[in-house]
Amino acid sequence: MIKKISDKDKQDWDKFLSSSEKIRNKDLNLNNKVKRYLTETIDLHGYSIEEANNTISDLINKCFLSKINKIKVITGKGLRSKNKDNPYLSEDLSILKYSVEDYIRSNKDLVELIKEIKEAKIEDGGSGAFYIYLKK
Repeated sequence: MIKKISDKDKQDWDKFLSSSEKIRNKDLNLNNKVKRYLTETIDLHGYSIEEANNTISDLINKCFLSKINKIKVITGKGLRSKNKDNPYLSEDLSILKYSVEDYIRSNKDLVELIKEIKEAKIEDGGSGAFYIYLKK
């Protein structure tokens, strides 16, 4: 079925095409709402607990001074750690996965620089990684 366009619609369309008035792009407003993060990533696979804690402490301080506001920390899920060899450790406890975050939260100087710590999105490692959001 073909409908005929009314004369009024034709006039409105011609007026619109000849107008120099700019139409607001709604997509641009959406982009303004998305937070932009300067991100640093570190992979702690293979680190000892002491090495990981020292490295993460240095990195948090360096990033804070460099105005980097997000750190992605990859610890792994602990599935291949050697904690099975120690009868005093739980097989369910991943060594770096929990110890690095506990170290950060217990370090008063680091906590003052941090706005939030949260688990990473699945595409960034999920439960084998976490984000550290730094204060400005």
